[in-house]
Amino acid sequence: MLLGSLAANWNLEPLQLAPTLVVALLYLRRTRTLAARGQPVPAWRRSIFWTGIGLVVVALNSPIDWIGEHDLFFVHMIQHILLGDLAPLCFVVGLTGPILRPVLALRPVERLRVLAHPLVALPLWAVDLYAWHVPFLYQAALHHSGVHALEHFMFFSCGALMWAPVIETLPAPQWFGTGAKLGYIAVVRLIETVLGNVFIWSSHVFYPWYIHAQPIWGIGPVHDQNLAGVVMMIEGSFVTLGALAWLFLRLASEGELKQQLIEQGFDATQVARAVRYGRAHAFGLERGAGDGGASLNS
Repeated sequence: MLLGSLAANWNLEPLQLAPTLVVALLYLRRTRTLAARGQPVPAWRRSIFWTGIGLVVVALNSPIDWIGEHDLFFVHMIQHILLGDLAPLCFVVGLTGPILRPVLALRPVERLRVLAHPLVALPLWAVDLYAWHVPFLYQAALHHSGVHALEHFMFFSCGALMWAPVIETLPAPQWFGTGAKLGYIAVVRLIETVLGNVFIWSSHVFYPWYIHAQPIWGIGPVHDQNLAGVVMMIEGSFVTLGALAWLFLRLASEGELKQQLIEQGFDATQVARAVRYGRAHAFGLERGAGDGGASLNS
């Protein structure tokens, strides 16, 4: 039954595909407009964004959606880490300030930028993660399509907000430098690790929905739940290692570059700001140029 669902249960309903398609078309249109104006978005950013689009399609439209909703909790967990962690990360990396400028010009959106503050985004993400795994809400999402859609939207949105201050598509607070980001990532993974361990070491079923008359693929409900925790832990470990390696390398390179520019006589405050937002090269052309326009990273 499950093997058959792998081939047959692709969800190609227009209402499922439409939001992803709209976002993809808007991104394509905006990046082409910027390229025509001489402000091309780097190819690596565009590639990562389209990877995120692909992950959303896999999560929502592939058999992962059907199997996770009907048969196995650990497959549903795969869907959730795609929607709540990997795809949002790709989206945030693929965006730039110039891409977002028309959206940020909308007053309601501008007011919502506070949600990307690290001291807001992190608690919001943590509450969302834990709340949707409370049995009552989790079961409600499985029983009601509207609640399930809200769950997916919240996972993606909170995941994007959580990653936003780390990637800094838009500037984070001045105090939230590379060192603070290292601590932030450690806290994020600690929060996820606690929940993952709850599933790994559980000996009773939290979600009766996944209790079947016959084990699927020979996986009983408790084992299924343990596997879901393993999935969460493995994905979190790989992402954490990647993020920490990137941040450590960035911390080292920033320190070296700051020292070089300060020794050349540039103002330390302006140097710190320019290096943080990738504008250190501007000091070779114009003294203090890194201080301008940093509110919208390219």
